[in-house]
Amino acid sequence: MVSLLILMTYASVVLGGSIIYDGRAPFTLTSAALDASSGPYLTGVKGDKSASYYSTLLGHSLLPTPLWNKKLFPFLSTATVPTEQVIAVSIDNSSVFAPGGGNHQYGFRRTELIAQKNGSHVALNAEMEVGVTLFHFSIKLDPHRPLNYKHEYQVVFIEPNDGSHVFGIQLGSPFTNPTGPLPTKDAHSFKVLDHSLNILFSTIFSPSTWHNFAVQVDWDLRTLQVFYSKNGAPLRSVTNVLPNPTIAAGPTGQGDFHFGVLKLPVVNTADSPENQGDVVHYGIQEGTTEGLLYSGVFVERP
Repeated sequence: MVSLLILMTYASVVLGGSIIYDGRAPFTLTSAALDASSGPYLTGVKGDKSASYYSTLLGHSLLPTPLWNKKLFPFLSTATVPTEQVIAVSIDNSSVFAPGGGNHQYGFRRTELIAQKNGSHVALNAEMEVGVTLFHFSIKLDPHRPLNYKHEYQVVFIEPNDGSHVFGIQLGSPFTNPTGPLPTKDAHSFKVLDHSLNILFSTIFSPSTWHNFAVQVDWDLRTLQVFYSKNGAPLRSVTNVLPNPTIAAGPTGQGDFHFGVLKLPVVNTADSPENQGDVVHYGIQEGTTEGLLYSGVFVERP
């Protein structure tokens, strides 16, 4: 009990705020929980195979971001003691999502985990998307499942019902119609986007590195601020507080917190002109297995 109290006190000092949602996968989380869509993630956005086919809990085989997994008791041990396990999220040619069981999204390939708490993502959204909240996530390249940077990837976002994103993290070459030269010059960079798709911050997706992000959302004033670091370095502000005025105010502007791999197609010139712009249902996709590694996912009120 004393050890647990010390651990909780240390964590509160490190985080500096009250945690609303903790998506850092504990070592007790199992593949069965992913398949059942229980625990901290709603796992229904995927292809027709089980959730654990597309999302793999890596246990102790890979260290998570050191930012939130540093030496808990340095006076007792020199070893790093991870408090979470990494999740590998992947897509392949079977990763075709069918919302409600129909209208398959053949243009996309997607596997996403959606934040939920006590079995509800709706109640969590109402709790964490008011006032000022800070969305944390850390991303690392998966060397076994490389991305195809000729495509656009949306890898973290909050999605209201209208399909827009309060903010988003993009990799790869942004979709254009007609298609320009691929890959684009910034294809290997993370781009942090606001609701209007303006780039707020960009940084190279360097390999063998945990890229730590935090996006602060003021839901009342409708602003964003981006924080970033690598590996165990403390987060630092990389933008000022910036307006995000095009997002709807109140509950209409709230949405599910997604992280994973959403891959857009490139234009298929054999499609009709009308369908060439329908990225959800048309376009060219390749069937390779691709993915990203995630840890350090949580939401706090600073």
